Amino acid sequence: MTYDTYISVICFIVYVMLVTISVVVVATITKMSIKLIVHGAEDEKIKKEYKKACKKRKRGVMDYIISLLFSILFLGAFAFSLYVNIQGDKFFTDIPTIKVVNSASMSKKHKKNTYLAENNLNDQFQTFDLICLYQIPAEKDLHLYDIVLYEVEDTLIIHRIVGIEEPNQSHPDERYFLLQGDAVERADRFPVKYSQMKAIYRGERIPYVGSFVAFLQSPAGWLCIILIIVAIIASPIVEKKIEKEKRKRLAIILAAKGSRETKSVFAAASESQALPSQWGAPVFIYPVYYDPNSLKVGQAVPPATLATSKEKGKGGKQ
Repeated sequence: MTYDTYISVICFIVYVMLVTISVVVVATITKMSIKLIVHGAEDEKIKKEYKKACKKRKRGVMDYIISLLFSILFLGAFAFSLYVNIQGDKFFTDIPTIKVVNSASMSKKHKKNTYLAENNLNDQFQTFDLICLYQIPAEKDLHLYDIVLYEVEDTLIIHRIVGIEEPNQSHPDERYFLLQGDAVERADRFPVKYSQMKAIYRGERIPYVGSFVAFLQSPAGWLCIILIIVAIIASPIVEKKIEKEKRKRLAIILAAKGSRETKSVFAAASESQALPSQWGAPVFIYPVYYDPNSLKVGQAVPPATLATSKEKGKGGKQ
């Protein structure tokens, strides 16, 4: 088993464990929340939410809009990071290949590199910038002070051409290029051949965004993506269960109060009209028979059997 395969297996095991733990925690919290609602511990909160819902009917819509915008932003960032990763080391003439800068060797002007100020070379870039690279032009079209990406010992380096050695007796068939980072005092150790060069930088960059892209491409970033996807799937299910219990509890609370508000609720329910709700969906409350002498607000009560007032007699109210 290679090192990369070993790391991938370990990461997969960690992902599965953390997702499983997250699901168990969410399920436990959901059950506890439902128990609190059923046993009346959340009555005051439910009543406050109900009163606010009657005044602000558009609150749920705004919540959905915010969630939608967040999801679009996250999915867009994730898709962009995938695009950067898929591009790999393929470079094109007109279409830029985006790379994340992982070094500070081009981040500033070293005081000993006087040629930078003399030639007004201000195209430096910082660590974690996103830079656009294009296919390396023909050898004859490369000029002094161009910034190019080259490969040495399976490592990609992006530096500036600071010297060009024309063909001579030691290398009669090709030119040698001397490269150096703007923030580095000395030139690179070995001269670079044209065959080692992969791409050219034309000054196009997006500052600081690369840190986010690099994070999404890391194992920790993939873990966050998986957890967010699980949360997006689980949230509506959990919310639906909790809101269902809140609606049941709200019906019991309003019935116990025996107020005008209760009558209006029952009237709306009998006509199949939705009660305004901040929970993002219509709430339907149906008639509940109760005994005002035994039912107390804050007490868990099983659903009452629906019947007519005649069948209940004097012991129940509608």
